[in-house]
Amino acid sequence: MEHSMKVIARIRSDFPEKFGIPRQSGLVKNLTATIVFEPEYRNPDALRGLEGFSHLWLVWEFSRAVREDWSPTVRPPRLGGNARMGVFATRSPFRPNPIGLSSVRLEGIEETAENGFVLRVSGADLLDGTPIFDIKPYLPYADCHPEAVGGWTGGEADALLKVDCPAELLSLLPEGKRDALLGVLANDPRPHYQSASDRVYGLRFAGFNVRFSVAGDAVQVLEIAKEF
Repeated sequence: MEHSMKVIARIRSDFPEKFGIPRQSGLVKNLTATIVFEPEYRNPDALRGLEGFSHLWLVWEFSRAVREDWSPTVRPPRLGGNARMGVFATRSPFRPNPIGLSSVRLEGIEETAENGFVLRVSGADLLDGTPIFDIKPYLPYADCHPEAVGGWTGGEADALLKVDCPAELLSLLPEGKRDALLGVLANDPRPHYQSASDRVYGLRFAGFNVRFSVAGDAVQVLEIAKEF
């Protein structure tokens, strides 16, 4: 029996490309995004009561990782791309069903002339335009497990890098995007297996091209330029 999923919404984020997106939701709390519902689901009754919740679960599609076949093991970047783990012991996008799960903070519900009611969220780790299949409220009494064990990941986020961004470059960004970019860079967007200090990386973020290098535990921002 075949099952189909309906796209109920799409997210509008600052990431037109995969590179730079935080590895997990909630790591960069200053990252903001907007959830825009598809016309069929722009019914305000569907959002009744949602304003009382601080966080949401998003069920979405790895839309750029859809494939016919699958592998029982994958190479997690966190392990250097060399060791294999079972696909169900990872959050790899290469799965039998390319479904992602993210927890985001609900910053507000806003009515717009063009798209009806939209959700303003923060902490999302989704590519711009990602299809969303469902939205559910986060329930602290059921969803929070302080005693949880993180398996091969170690259970803790990587140490943050120090970010050196000249004030004259940072000022080129809209004020509301500056802390978000610094947070993205502090979380080290490079693949775990790349550590060359002489390499210059390019990141597309919020309509800007950002060039940077990393040496040791420090990020040096070299250029921020508006995209045309």
